[in-house]
Amino acid sequence: MKKYILILSAIVALSNTACRKIETDGQIQVVTINTGGGGGTTGQTITVEGRITSDTTFKKANTYVLKGLVYIANNKTLTIEPGTTIKGSFSGSDVAALIVTRGAKIVANGTATEPIVFTSASPNPQSGDWGGIVICGKAPINTSFNGTAGLFEVEGGVNNASGDGLAGSGDAVVPAAVANDSSGVLRYVRIEYAGYAFQPDKEINSLTMAAVGSKTVIENVQTYLAKDDAFEWFGGTVNCKYLVAYKTQDDDFDTDNGYSGKVQFGLAIRDSVIADASRSEAFESDNNAGGTTVTPKTSVVFSNMTAIGPRATATSAGSSLYRAGAHIRRNSEMSLFNSVIIGWPLGIEVDGTTGTATSANVGTGLVLANIFLGGNTDSIKYSAPTGSTYTTTDLVTYFKASTQANTILNGTLPSNLFVQPYNYAAPDPTPFGNAVSIVGTISGTITPRASFTHAKVADAFFTPTNFIGAIAPSGALASWWKGWTRF
Repeated sequence: MKKYILILSAIVALSNTACRKIETDGQIQVVTINTGGGGGTTGQTITVEGRITSDTTFKKANTYVLKGLVYIANNKTLTIEPGTTIKGSFSGSDVAALIVTRGAKIVANGTATEPIVFTSASPNPQSGDWGGIVICGKAPINTSFNGTAGLFEVEGGVNNASGDGLAGSGDAVVPAAVANDSSGVLRYVRIEYAGYAFQPDKEINSLTMAAVGSKTVIENVQTYLAKDDAFEWFGGTVNCKYLVAYKTQDDDFDTDNGYSGKVQFGLAIRDSVIADASRSEAFESDNNAGGTTVTPKTSVVFSNMTAIGPRATATSAGSSLYRAGAHIRRNSEMSLFNSVIIGWPLGIEVDGTTGTATSANVGTGLVLANIFLGGNTDSIKYSAPTGSTYTTTDLVTYFKASTQANTILNGTLPSNLFVQPYNYAAPDPTPFGNAVSIVGTISGTITPRASFTHAKVADAFFTPTNFIGAIAPSGALASWWKGWTRF
């Protein structure tokens, strides 16, 4: 076992070094090279390796390089100052990821003007350079590991002999689930070029949340050029607001294994040629891989989401690897309210082909209301198992019922609703002020297009709006995505 976990990263020649400083804090040794001359101690590059086992602070003045899998362990807290840059190594066995273990915390509390940036250490960064952030909590999850129900081994090869890649409960470390568990704070955080396949079909994402509890704060987080999924939740109860996924390769918002939290204000913008062999989607939701009735069931509630797909023109569907704006399958009870899905080959697919037919959840656990589907090659589809009596016609009837207040206008493209949805250098997904599909009008008077009367969106977490989608045509909620993001 390595005695020290923070080691020197020498990016300057020793001949340019004014002094050398060694700071010891418990099991953590920080070795820095003073590059400022005159005895200053700022502007250091520090390589971080192994397990962080003491409360530690990353300073804005320094740059931190994660080497290999770095674990925040032993119930300790990693605090990151606003404006700090953390880079993930990208070569060979040193491919990096940051894992928050059960009981530990990350407090990355950035600001709109000083976001915390996790990015690639490569001089020529590319999607998939490093592994991203994994948060392991103690909240409920419907999986089992080594015969222990409620325990989950995070995919992607991040677990080790110490069990640092386990989430959930039922073992000696966490005997019982803690729904209101806290793993810390991610606020005004940008995660760039992350997502890595440590093993075939076992990737980790830009941000992986495994059994993360409801006292964890996830707000104003962007993923940029994610190799696998942008955001993936495995079980847990954490609630999230103000999420941005830009040019994701696979799925933007992936929910599995009993995730029961709430998400409001999420924006996904896709590139027409960047897609994954597994068929890329904005939303992908499973109860579990087998589509069984195991509990807790995946029952996430999304509201005010905008998913801008790859179909930039009426004649272009983007890459053939794109599938649907939302793919709800394997007995999931995911619900979607007050949202826009536009520019996809298929708008919404409810898939009943694996396990318990997902159609059984439609209208009860699975609610689709106040949704605008536009610019899609096809709008809505039910994939039925053999012998099913439930059909696409039944799903369309439910979707078009006046009580659901949904709209389908496949002739409407993203460019008809938003200012510059496909200016990839500087996109602007702000809806036009006269976009009646976003904010409804009757006789010239603005009327609420959204609704928050349903029990699933009536609690205090959700901010009521008079518009659907992630961004308002004007006002404070028109600009929440600006300034701290990268495009």
